Amino acid sequence: MKVILKDDVKSLGRMGEVVNVSDGYARNFLIPKKLAVEANTANIKEFEHHKKIIGDKAAKIRDASRATADKLAALTVTIKAKAGEEDKLFGSVTSMDIAQALVAEGFDIDKKKIQIDEPIKRVGEYAVQVRLHADVAATVNVHVVPE
Repeated sequence: MKVILKDDVKSLGRMGEVVNVSDGYARNFLIPKKLAVEANTANIKEFEHHKKIIGDKAAKIRDASRATADKLAALTVTIKAKAGEEDKLFGSVTSMDIAQALVAEGFDIDKKKIQIDEPIKRVGEYAVQVRLHADVAATVNVHVVPE
């Protein structure tokens, strides 16, 4: 089934693209979540009419993400954690901890957008990637200190 994407869908396509997906995926996931509409002639004509509006919306979201990325790049987040000998942490600092620290700084970033290769298990400075948009990523400095 061919569908027109109304929003970016990971590993499928970007907003406004016409993609071919299985019928069940379209009927059970994409269309009920309002991520896509069926690509029939009426919807294609309507899409052509709204293409500029969708492009402007995507550009606005991308610009807002870039502005947030610039602010995040200048930010250093300090996280206090219990540490033992040799600066090893009792547990680890995860993306959820970093997301909570960013909320305290005034940034509402979803923990799923924070990309850590592996949980942080030692005291120190770390550079953490935050994926704000498909085209925009920021690096946040995370400073883990003993409690």
